Amino acid sequence: MSPLLRAELLKLRTTRTFAVFVGAAVALSLLVVVLTSTLADDLTDDDIKSLFFADFTSLFILLLGVMGSAGEWRHHTITSSVLAAPRRVQFLAAKTIAYAIAGAALSLVVTVTIMVVGSITLSASGYSPPGVADLADILWRNLLVAALLGALGVGLGGIVRSQVAAIVGILVLAFVIEPTVFALASDVGRYGPTTLAPNGILGSGFDDDEDLLAPALAALVMLAWVGGAFAVAAALLRRRDLV
Repeated sequence: MSPLLRAELLKLRTTRTFAVFVGAAVALSLLVVVLTSTLADDLTDDDIKSLFFADFTSLFILLLGVMGSAGEWRHHTITSSVLAAPRRVQFLAAKTIAYAIAGAALSLVVTVTIMVVGSITLSASGYSPPGVADLADILWRNLLVAALLGALGVGLGGIVRSQVAAIVGILVLAFVIEPTVFALASDVGRYGPTTLAPNGILGSGFDDDEDLLAPALAALVMLAWVGGAFAVAAALLRRRDLV
C-alpha cells in the first residue's frame, strides 16, 4: 500500500489542476473573510466564529477527487495504472487515502491562512478574533470535512466514470437537491453527503443549525457515505473491462 499511496500523492501534487484548485481555494476563502470582516456591521461572536469556517477546500477537493478518479477512465490511464498495481481494490484504496490526505493538507493551509488574515482584519475593524480554543475547534472540523469529501469524491468518480456527468451531478446535488430536501424535510435532508452532513460536522452553515446532525453523528454518516461509495466503486472496478 505504501508505494501505491506515494505514487498517488506524487501524481496528485504534480498536476496543474491541483495547483489551480489550491490557488482558487485560498483566493475565494480569503476574499470572503476579508470582505466580511471589513464591510459587515455588528458582527456577533457566532458570526465571527462562522467566518473562520469559510474554507472552500471541501468543495474543491470533492471535485478534484471526482476528476482524479473519473479522469483515469477519460484519459485511458486506468489500464496502465492497474497493470502497475494489479490488485484493483488496493489501487482504489490508495487513491482514496491520497485524496483524503490532500484534502486535510490543503484545508490546513487554507484554514491557517484564514485565521491569520481574518484575525488581522477583524482586529483592524474593532472586533475580537476567536480565542485559541475556538480556533483549534474550527481547525479540526475543517480538516476532517475536507478529508472525508476528498475520499468521497474518489468513490463517486469511480462509480460514474464520466467527469462531466459526475461534476454536474455533484454541483446539482450540493446546491439544489440537498438544500431543497433539507428545507422540505430536514430529518431526511440533514443526512446529505455533500453539504448537510459536512455542515453537521462543522456545526454551522445553515440558518436552521439546530436541525443539523450532531458533529459525532455527522462524522459517522460521512464515513458511511465514503465507505458505501468506495464499496460500489471497488465492485465495479473489479468487474469492468479496462480495454
